[in-house]
Amino acid sequence: MGICWGSPDDNHTPNTTGHLSSVVSQATASTVSNISKNSQFSAASGDEAFPHGQNFLSPNLREHSLAELRAATKNFRADALLGEGGFGKVYKGWLEEKGHGRKGTSMVIAVKKLKSDSLQGIEEWQSEVGFLGSLSHPNLVKLLGYCWEDHELLLTYEFMQKGSLENHLFGRGSAVTPLEWDTRLKIAIGAARGLAFLHASDNQVIYRDFKASNILLDGSYTAKLSDFGLAKLGPSESKSHLTTRVMGTHGYAAPEYITTGHLYVKSDVYGFGVVLIEILTGLRALDENRPTGQENLVDWIKPYLSERRKLKNVMDFRLEGKYPSRSAFQVAQLALQCIEKEQKNRPPMKDVVETLEQIETNEKPIEPRPRASRLASNRNAHQPLHHNSPIHVKQYGGIHAYQTTPPRLR
Repeated sequence: MGICWGSPDDNHTPNTTGHLSSVVSQATASTVSNISKNSQFSAASGDEAFPHGQNFLSPNLREHSLAELRAATKNFRADALLGEGGFGKVYKGWLEEKGHGRKGTSMVIAVKKLKSDSLQGIEEWQSEVGFLGSLSHPNLVKLLGYCWEDHELLLTYEFMQKGSLENHLFGRGSAVTPLEWDTRLKIAIGAARGLAFLHASDNQVIYRDFKASNILLDGSYTAKLSDFGLAKLGPSESKSHLTTRVMGTHGYAAPEYITTGHLYVKSDVYGFGVVLIEILTGLRALDENRPTGQENLVDWIKPYLSERRKLKNVMDFRLEGKYPSRSAFQVAQLALQCIEKEQKNRPPMKDVVETLEQIETNEKPIEPRPRASRLASNRNAHQPLHHNSPIHVKQYGGIHAYQTTPPRLR
């Protein structure tokens, strides 16, 4: 799960008096107000659609009773446990759907049971409701509802059938199937789109804890970002960064954030770069069981990313060499840009998405053209080619060879 900074104040017990709906309204209203002001995500005109299907919409969350969620998880039984961390535990549950007109109709959900005996637990619960209750995107996990009753803090989410990227990359045993290259690239693109969406508003959302365990996968391996407990609204237009207590996970946190507490939008980009390296190598960002000098993945692997010949030596052995070396090298180059020491030198996530999509496009086989089209092309072969695209066509004796050049990120 990684080593996390920030420990809850265990001596603080929350006051849960008052109606929960007003608490949820305050949490979501504050988030919506701050994000939508002077923003492309303004909800004033309704559920406006954006590229890749994202929406910014008003909260429409279900308020659960504690009894309902106890029944859904069989009283939080051990065999329903999906995972746990510093925030609490996540259980698998079956929730009866309302309005279907017949009994026995239920859907599978995930129930997060947060530690409610700390101020940190309350803040993370409110952050999840505030952000995920107001933001919608195909690459963000969907928050379904909430419960705050008898000092218990709970949230319900759509169930992600394939679990976390962390489990697929680092899990062992017959139950874990190694990810193929195409699937890894698909996951990287999905996670990048989710992060780019958060960064795209004028008053950006800084995710602050981007890591493999927070990337969940649905039945078709679509990646969705989860756990917004540490997310922060970005700095105002007059400022370049936030100054905040350092929280997150060792190995993924950006160096400027660790040393100064200054949090930039591009601090998230560093974490994304670390995950890209994990996807390439199948190795954890931080592993104290590795030999001396290899514990920190970035420090150890960085020299191997700059040369294709060296990269081959650190690629995940479970790929069994079944990956396009050109694409893997391009992903490695992108990762190097993302983990630049100076945050200003890292690419924005919008450019990261475009680069990954271009790499994926270049991998797809080229459809053969009809014979008539080929003859016409040969007749015009003397005409100069104008390269206005990252894909350049060179001719060798009438045969077209496609040579790819990924766009350089600014």
